[in-house]
Amino acid sequence: MLKTILCVDDDPITLMLCKKVIKKAEFSEDVLFANNGQEAFELIQSLVNKKQNDTEINLPQLIFLDLNMPVKNGWEFLDLFNTTISNEFLETKVIILSSTIDPSDYNKAKQYDIVSHFLSKPITVEMLENLKPIYS
Repeated sequence: MLKTILCVDDDPITLMLCKKVIKKAEFSEDVLFANNGQEAFELIQSLVNKKQNDTEINLPQLIFLDLNMPVKNGWEFLDLFNTTISNEFLETKVIILSSTIDPSDYNKAKQYDIVSHFLSKPITVEMLENLKPIYS
């Protein structure tokens, strides 16, 4: 079981579903949420700052990331993350969880080393069961 996961999506129903499915699958002890890429980046920055003073802070080991969001979309988040704080998250992976069917999105995701999977919404217990051997 992972310690901490971050779910980034602008849809509150998707976030609620993520929380329920992650809990049901016993996939992570703690689930953090952000409504867009900017909020996610600010949350991660604050965790990094807190971790410098408190070794008990758990940085997300996995990020479920939507692509199409207001303020900062998933791609903008990935670019900002990669150019600023990715060195603090060497063990962290991103799973794009999106409703897009555009093949160019799938191909673009392959350009980011941190992206490990590209999955279609909605998240399911079966998806997490398949991921457990990789992330446990």
